[in-house]
Parts: sequence; structure tokens; C-alpha cells
Amino acid sequence: MKNNHFLSRRDFLHRAAAIGGAISLPSIVPSTVFGANAPSNRITMGMIGMGGQMGGHLNGMLSRRDVQVVAVCDVDRTKRESAKSSVERRYSQDVASGTYKGCDAYNEYENICSRNDIDAVFICTPDHWHVPICLAAMKNGKDVFCQKPLTLTIHEGQLLRNAAKQYGTIFQVGSQQRSERAFRTAAEIVRNGWIGKVKTCYAQLGQFSPPQVLPEQPIPDGFDYDRWIGPTPWYPYNSQRVLGNFGGGWRCFWEYGARKNGDWGAHHFDIIQWALGMDNSGPVKFIPKGWEGTQYQTHIYADGVTVLRDCPIQNPVNRGNNMIQFIGEEGQVFVSRNGMLDTIPAELAARPFGPNDIRLYDSNNHDGNWVDCMHTRKETICPVEVGHRTATACHLNAIAERLGRPIEWDPVEEKILNDPDAARWVDRPRRAPYVL
Repeated sequence: MKNNHFLSRRDFLHRAAAIGGAISLPSIVPSTVFGANAPSNRITMGMIGMGGQMGGHLNGMLSRRDVQVVAVCDVDRTKRESAKSSVERRYSQDVASGTYKGCDAYNEYENICSRNDIDAVFICTPDHWHVPICLAAMKNGKDVFCQKPLTLTIHEGQLLRNAAKQYGTIFQVGSQQRSERAFRTAAEIVRNGWIGKVKTCYAQLGQFSPPQVLPEQPIPDGFDYDRWIGPTPWYPYNSQRVLGNFGGGWRCFWEYGARKNGDWGAHHFDIIQWALGMDNSGPVKFIPKGWEGTQYQTHIYADGVTVLRDCPIQNPVNRGNNMIQFIGEEGQVFVSRNGMLDTIPAELAARPFGPNDIRLYDSNNHDGNWVDCMHTRKETICPVEVGHRTATACHLNAIAERLGRPIEWDPVEEKILNDPDAARWVDRPRRAPYVL
């Protein structure tokens, strides 16, 4: 590290071992050597993908005394240099000299993944880069946080699951609604049967405009467009193609993800999976909107529970922004962000849980849960298998939409049934040299 006043966990342990082997006499050491914020407990981190989505995550990591950000990475020179400056400006506040130059900035993620002094990586790239970076990080012994949706294809999720198990990775998928109290309470109400057997779920995803054919523009200086495209098909550069805003940009294009199914579906389908107790499984049939008069995109579980996309939610209590609705034989649950939770009957929302009720994993800070689990080596609230299963539902809905026909899925064998053409979409070809 360059002029770095911090020690990584690896550096501290190696130095302590060397000193211990050379000196057997007792010695006096400062109190900061021990405790939660000691160098031996501080997690050194690399941040990859420094766009708008990373902003809040970076600030959160910089505010933690048990984390040290030592490197940032982005294919856009302006973004990575800005992130480097933000890191060094923040850490300079803790240095007596008021200056700090200890954060490296890279164009290539491999430079972060190969560093022995980095414990963990935080990934906020577009979807098509998630799995290659995750695999490189895990193979190099890093713990991983990866934004949702976890994968570009179903096959990628299978590879990630196997790798996480092989390397013992502490992995968090960025499905942060699991760390919000309202969503957890809604899932617990459903899981405990307070609204009876669930029959139907509604999920509001919204719409993107159709993908557009864009004119070629000059590639900006300092932007590695070839690496941004990575394993996906080549298209001429246009600023709208690489834009990372929440209203569209690259998310509008099939090449880089599952459009709205991968965008909001990765959030809301995830909560539905959680509430139904299907974290290790998934639906068995996916029906696209418009097929034989089907009004709404639909997927169905083996027990008959049906999930409808963008079917209007009729909440008599709160007519605002309702994101998910669970309809059971004896009641209903409505849940959205900002803590909105309504039920029918109304008293269910405030009903206390008893000692014999099912309680779900309790996390109130998604990023913090990952860091805490790196210290304890316990599983996170949204590990690889959970993220993979949710992403699978997103991908299968997208495949059915693109092919214009229903897809049958075996969630045990993880295979598309009776449709060889559709089964080819379990994975995608990759542009050389960006292969797995």
C-alpha cells in the first residue's frame, strides 16, 4: 500500500506472526491492536463499478471503522478517479497530516481480484459482468457482495453456487428489501398462514420502452468501451446504451439483462419467494403476457400459487405506491418500500408474533449484514442460492416473453422441459476473449 497508515488483516497477521516468532518476551502494545477495530479485524475492500448505484454503498463502507477501502475499479476513467478522490478525501480526515494517498484506481477488475491484501470485493457493474467478476474474486479467496440481479443467465447462477460452496465465500446478493422490516414482516405473516393459503400474488414492475437502434457516436476519451461490452454482442457505442440511470439506459437492452424482470423483478419476486418458503426452489410454469389472451405476465408454483406482473393492486387502506400484494383465502397483505405495510384484516399488521411462530432472518442493514457475516463467517441474509433462484425466475419470465410462449421448468433438476429451443437460453454465447 502507498503511504497507508492502516494495516490490512493479512498484513497484521503476517507481521504479528513474524514478531511472535522472533520475540518471546512480553511487550506492551496499544489498545487499538485488539478489539473490533483492530488491524487484524479490519476488512480491506475493493469496489468495482463506480456508477450511481455504488455511491451509497461506498459511503457506507467509508463510514465503517472495521472496513478499509483500498482500491476502486471502473472502465470509465472519470468515475474511477472521482471515486479514488472520494476515498482519499474521507480517510484524510482520520490522519494527523490531513492527507491520505492509499487508494488505487484500476480499469481492469482483475487487478483487484488478484491482490493478496484485499479481503472482499463489492460489485455494482451492469448485469453481464456480475458473474465473471464474482468468479474471479472467489477463486482468489475474496468474500463478495454483488448487486441484483445476480446473473445474466441461469447457467451462470449454477456456476456461482458451486464456486461459493467450493471456496467458502461469504456472499451477499444486493436484494436489500430483505433487510427492510416491512418486507420481512409481510413475509412472516404469509409464512405463518395468517391470511390462510396464498392463492395469488401481484408484483408491480413497471415498463421500459422497447430497445432502440441507436446511431454510432464517438467513444469518449478514457472510456474502455470494449471492456464495458465484455462478453455481450458488439454494438456501436452510443451514450444511451451505456447509461446507468434508473429510467432505462443499458437496462432496456436484452443483451445486458432481463429488462424489467431483472430490474424490479429481482426485488419483488425475491420477496415473494421468501414469503412462500421457496428460497431453494421456484415456479414451474412461466406464461408471457398476450399468450392466448393472457392479460398479465404470469408464473405459477407447483402448489398452484400464481404470480401476476403489473396487475393493478387494489388496496382499500393505502392507495399509494403498492409494490407487492399477497392474496390468501382468509386475508391479504400489501407491502412497499418506505415501511408501508397494510393487511386485511387490518389488525394483522400489528399482531405480535408468538413463541411458536416462524421468524425469518432479521437484518436491518443489508451492507452491514455482509460485513458482520465476514467477521463471524455466518451466512448472509441473501446468499448465492437465494439470489440464483430469484434470478432464475426473472430469466425464465424473460425467455417466455422473448419466445412468446409458455415455459415449463423443473426447479429440482433446473431444466426447461419439452422445449429444446427454449432450453438453449439457459446460457448465452460469449464474445471472445471474455469467456468464463
